[in-house]
Amino acid sequence: MSILMKGALRCLPAVAPAGPHPPVADNLSYSFALPGGAFCAGLARGAVSDLLSRHGLADLRETAVLAASELVATAYRFTPDREMLLRVHWQFDALRITLYDQHPSHGSAIRSEECRERRSDSMWLLAAAVGAHGGDWGLAPALTPSGGCKAWALLHS
Repeated sequence: MSILMKGALRCLPAVAPAGPHPPVADNLSYSFALPGGAFCAGLARGAVSDLLSRHGLADLRETAVLAASELVATAYRFTPDREMLLRVHWQFDALRITLYDQHPSHGSAIRSEECRERRSDSMWLLAAAVGAHGGDWGLAPALTPSGGCKAWALLHS
């Protein structure tokens, strides 16, 4: 006996096989909190190195590890001992490493800009390493009610 399918059921995609998906570049997407101590730069280096190796992106590892370390170290210098969030994500054939910190908001636009310039100047090693590999980096306010800073590095494969 055959069953005739009608309507929307014919349009449903086939069910993907269940089970674990092996780590590949396309499923590299991790976010984790770091407690904010000076030791967090080492934790970030280890995590990024391991993630890139497991996901087949070892060719980006050296620069990515340096970028993660610099992002964390700068956040620690400007907001010591405050929790931060590190995100490592592969999208559109590029690795994005983003760090959110809890740097407090400044009382005026002038003070905010001075602080942004100091932070940007302190990231010269990140700028040189990422730029040498055709990538980009930047920082911006995190746009949360409590303030914070979002800094990132973008690396192309």
